[in-house]
Amino acid sequence: MKYTSFERVKTALEHKEPDRVPFDLGGSVLTGINRHCYTRLRKYLGLPDREIQIYDVMQQLARIDEDMIELLGIDVRCVDPEQPSKKGLAIEPYIEGSYYKLKDEWGIGWQMPIDKGHYYDMYDSPLKGADSLEELDRYLWPDPIDFARFTTLKTRADKFVYEDKKAYILGRQYAGIWETALWMSGFEKFFCDMILNPSFAHCFMDKITELKMRYWEKALEVVGENVLVVSEADDLATQNSLFCSLDLYKEMVYPYHRKLFDFIKKKAKNKVYIFYHTCGAIRPIIPLLIEEGVDILNPVQVNAANMDTRSLKQEYGKDITFWGGGVDTQKILPFGTHEQVKDEVKRRIEDLSKDGGFIFAAVHNIQSDVPPENFIAMWETLQAYGVYK
Repeated sequence: MKYTSFERVKTALEHKEPDRVPFDLGGSVLTGINRHCYTRLRKYLGLPDREIQIYDVMQQLARIDEDMIELLGIDVRCVDPEQPSKKGLAIEPYIEGSYYKLKDEWGIGWQMPIDKGHYYDMYDSPLKGADSLEELDRYLWPDPIDFARFTTLKTRADKFVYEDKKAYILGRQYAGIWETALWMSGFEKFFCDMILNPSFAHCFMDKITELKMRYWEKALEVVGENVLVVSEADDLATQNSLFCSLDLYKEMVYPYHRKLFDFIKKKAKNKVYIFYHTCGAIRPIIPLLIEEGVDILNPVQVNAANMDTRSLKQEYGKDITFWGGGVDTQKILPFGTHEQVKDEVKRRIEDLSKDGGFIFAAVHNIQSDVPPENFIAMWETLQAYGVYK
């Protein structure tokens, strides 16, 4: 049976085997490709030169063009909100010294080197000195339902599903609940607040959750019944361990995730799957994510501690879909030989694809140092071994 991309993704999410493993490149700001790598890949494939559109400024991600989508058989598209009409605290990119600098609508400062810069890094947290509820109340928070965010959502969503027969990921307004609090306060301060000033930390988390709920209610209303996947994200771990104990996570983060994910599923006009991104060694927390309502784990960071793909599939494969983890992006994809790339991709497909529940994507975005030859080795191996019999 020949599946459309939409049917292929839906079948995999239902933990059944479609005709082949679905392929995502550029369906979200977590499964994309850096503009430098994308430019080289287009040239390598003999595709015509064209101006690269950036759909995530911080990460410098290239929007995948239609000719690339058709050539590679990409199954997933990206439907992210547009920029708001009111700038609020945002400051457009400017040059200061040897950096491009900007502030986003949350007031967070970002910078990228002018010379050989690949993406923006955070350098300033606007609430790093705040410690009172009054300061949170006075802050100029973004408007999550600014009309401009939603002006093209339905047009794009309808085209992808009804005309192109693709699935899409409905993107969020910003980073995750906990991640946003960490970014706005600074990591060290907010970690301390979680223990020393918990009422402040709870208020902070509750405020962000409220803003997110308002955004998701509007976004789900606008796109209607054709959405399968909605995207949320935090990073919960380092390469080797969780950011905090399970007990502290359950007290300070879990309730807000549970509240938000329940709200999203209640407001959606059809069954939706919560796509949740976290890098790192997150194995101990996976049962809690499942309790919260997470349906999709993105990615499997295969080189983090205790993130073996085979054992993860055996333990959690019936409860969660693994989206990403198809190839290591720290060492193998940028620096490995063609054979190493092929062996890696084949292994991950063998470990994760049985009985569906697997969408192929790299471990996070494909960065600028990946040779096009290695990208094609990855893709060709997916075509050869990602077919269900």
